[in-house]
Amino acid sequence: MKAGTAVVTGASSGIGAATARQLAAAGWRVILVARRLERLLGLQTEIGNAEVLATDLSSETERVRVFEKIRETDILVNNAGFGWYGYFSKMPWETVREMLRVNVEATVHLTQLFLPGMLARKRGHIINVGSVSGGIPSQGIAVYAATKSFMDAFTTALHRETRNTGVNVSVVRAGPVRTEFCESAVGRENGGHVPTERMGVSAEYVARRIERLIRHPRRVIYVPWWLGVTPWFELSFGWLEDRLGPLLLRRKERSA
Repeated sequence: MKAGTAVVTGASSGIGAATARQLAAAGWRVILVARRLERLLGLQTEIGNAEVLATDLSSETERVRVFEKIRETDILVNNAGFGWYGYFSKMPWETVREMLRVNVEATVHLTQLFLPGMLARKRGHIINVGSVSGGIPSQGIAVYAATKSFMDAFTTALHRETRNTGVNVSVVRAGPVRTEFCESAVGRENGGHVPTERMGVSAEYVARRIERLIRHPRRVIYVPWWLGVTPWFELSFGWLEDRLGPLLLRRKERSA
């Protein structure tokens, strides 16, 4: 696809910021969407060919405002989201509600707003940044994993609906990534350290894979690629996760 306009949500840090840099370097005009205005302005200064829209995507009204400001885009990267680690029984309802609004509602709503225009122009690509946890529902991330499982199903269905329309819909199933994700999770009420916080690839690596996905569209990519074994792992060794997984949560409780 010839470089045009790309909207990236959650662009103030991590995968979103890295993706914005990567796309700008490839010639795309990038629209940066996130809550933290100061960070967005700093990124705009850094990459140049960018526009800033500071907004809270947990708000339906704000999502509509984003669409009305932009109207048309060639690429929509639904990256905004956050996690939380701990027993679901101890997860504050306010955190549950915000996670559903940001991780699920924002993705669905922005897709519904921008997709009709893409279909009318017979051009566009919607990329949803998911997680391998959507296919391996693990202890400590019950709601987060559910939001990513929803994203997998939503993307797959839309990919099939839009075949041969000129519009592509893809999901990036990422493994652990070294970002502020884990720091954000532990900073929330009753949240704990995510066991994978010291593991993972860089956000820049994920961004390069996203830019390549735009050039070579597919329904799903795993980052890194070898995590493509995860559906097979859950099917074959889910019983092992049932037995060993809870030990990690118990460790978290003892160290709290």
